[in-house]
Amino acid sequence: MSGGMPKARSTTVVAIVREGRLAMAADGQVTVGQMVMKQKADKVRKIGSGRALVGFAGGAADALTLLERLEAKLESSPGNVRRAAVELARDWRTDRMLRRLEAMLLVGDPESLLVVSGNGDVIEPDDGVAAIGSGGSYALAAARALAEHTDLGAEEIARESLKIAAEICIYTNDAISVESLP
Repeated sequence: MSGGMPKARSTTVVAIVREGRLAMAADGQVTVGQMVMKQKADKVRKIGSGRALVGFAGGAADALTLLERLEAKLESSPGNVRRAAVELARDWRTDRMLRRLEAMLLVGDPESLLVVSGNGDVIEPDDGVAAIGSGGSYALAAARALAEHTDLGAEEIARESLKIAAEICIYTNDAISVESLP
């Protein structure tokens, strides 16, 4: 807790690139302290004129600030998600105001998937599967298992892995939204 305010718990966002498609799914729960404040928050969005997806976990206001910055980076480098993510991470780490923002982003298109953090990290997973947030490790494990052992498509893997995370993580619910790009 900082400043006497209860800590807002993260969410769960998972993404997978499979067979030329990117699917990203998030739960809708917003938790502050011991109370669920909202059931159906929108945490995955299309950006860059619909050419990329972004999902966020952490403080909503912080994440939305970063989302706006990422969209501006994508406008200056149309279609280059990797470059926009690297430039955002650089700014996030070096800008005094941005450094205080507490959030993580998943950003991608059908060719790349990246985890972006305030530490300056821009990580591209080896297997095209990534997850962030409180239930991220559960969703990541489920998505990897489903990708390895089933023929499910990207959207189904994202949705099913989030359902599994929701059964385990108290900060993740089953009000799942999925966005995808061909």
